[in-house]
Amino acid sequence: MKDIWLIIAVYLAVTNLIGLVLMGIDKAKAKRRKWRIPEATLFLVAAIGGSIGSILGMYIFRHKTKHLTFTIGMPVILLIQIITACILLFAPLNLFFF
Repeated sequence: MKDIWLIIAVYLAVTNLIGLVLMGIDKAKAKRRKWRIPEATLFLVAAIGGSIGSILGMYIFRHKTKHLTFTIGMPVILLIQIITACILLFAPLNLFFF
């Protein structure tokens, strides 16, 4: 059982690091008017577990902070992830096995 928690922790750490780095790369490309990372990719990384890293990247690099879809969307994704995790962790087992 400890192995699953380690796998989840490593997955979340890597995913959040990717979210943070992608925000930094996209900001650097925006400054140079180069090809950009699609917004859908930034949201996808957040949705698969990198929301904390993506939010940190937004504010560390001051990137996408004026876009309502990001300033509201990223925290909403994080909130959904927290609620889902709480349900999975604390719900009685019979909830899932009718």
